Amino acid sequence: MRTPSLIEPHGGLLVEQELPLAIAKELVQTLSHVPQVPLDRFHYDDVICLATGVFSPLRGFQDRHQVRSVLETMRLPDGQVWPIPITLPAVSDVSARIQKSRLVRLTLESHTVAIMHVDDIFWQDPEEEARLVYGTTDPAHPGVRRMLSESPIRLAGPVTLTEEPIFEENPVLTPREMRALIRERGWTTVAAFQTRNPLHRAHEYIQKVVLETVDGLVVHPLIGTTKSDDVPARVRWQVYQTLLGEYYPKSRTYLSGFPAAMRYGGPREALLHALARKNYGFTHFIVGRDHAGVGAFYHPLASQQIFHRFSPEEIGITIVPAEPAFFCRKCQQMATARTCPHDASQHEKLSGTRVRTTLKQGNFLPPETIRPEVEAILHAYYRDLS
Repeated sequence: MRTPSLIEPHGGLLVEQELPLAIAKELVQTLSHVPQVPLDRFHYDDVICLATGVFSPLRGFQDRHQVRSVLETMRLPDGQVWPIPITLPAVSDVSARIQKSRLVRLTLESHTVAIMHVDDIFWQDPEEEARLVYGTTDPAHPGVRRMLSESPIRLAGPVTLTEEPIFEENPVLTPREMRALIRERGWTTVAAFQTRNPLHRAHEYIQKVVLETVDGLVVHPLIGTTKSDDVPARVRWQVYQTLLGEYYPKSRTYLSGFPAAMRYGGPREALLHALARKNYGFTHFIVGRDHAGVGAFYHPLASQQIFHRFSPEEIGITIVPAEPAFFCRKCQQMATARTCPHDASQHEKLSGTRVRTTLKQGNFLPPETIRPEVEAILHAYYRDLS
């Protein structure tokens, strides 16, 4: 069978900056005297994405010129589409020490996880960045709240991982590994489904409608940093494994984690998620209403409409806009407003908020909206939580 050619990474080249373990250990020992820059889990997630090619064509945290271009135009200085600045905050005493040593160790809980060559140290107004990225400076927005709490001093430069990331979830394929899997399976068209929530029947319906038109479907849940009240990745992973194991064709589907942190950036983050999925080799990306949104900060269609601002060639991955699905009692099946003629009184609608609220209270949902296996996993989680 002829090996299918894969979609090009964003920018044409997959960026990978990881050292072999033996070399990495020796380098870390050699550089034990250089300044440390402590990372929280959110920025460690960014390091993983930068070094493994998820954020190609970026090679590291962005400098002042790149940030300004991205904020104002949603493009890199060379014209490539890029919607959100990826920057590294640093407190003032750390930045002062870096003036004398351009090499720094990036540490997580005092353990060196990456080496960074600092090319630029600059000041970025957090309120301006929040307004342009999130469309608001309201600290009720979790992305804004995080941004306003960080240092305005930013470090820029390429990063190199010195150890392989460890995830609770398995597998978490890198872009290169996912591309190898796609080749191995002989898929020409592959759709990715992004989620940070447990899957219910509306999600399942959307995924299977798309699977009718492509060779393969990868359920690609975000497993990086999320809000404290989101269902943890380890619990969601049980849901994903159970559903794919019982209700999806194994030869045409796959489950792998997406290691990025959640920014709750609405339309700009939807665009970032799409470009990242192109780096994995996916040809299609499913974008639902209010993708990456939170609360009522964004218009429900904003995350789909942002793609109209760029040509298909610039995006390079086919966007599949998804309508909200529901169970219609009259039709006796899952449907959307595009296929169902009946009014809302016949519709059993479901949302992540409804799932959380109902199950937290120990109540049950109609079987038409959530698989009983999923409901059992989530009931157990909320019971343990309380």
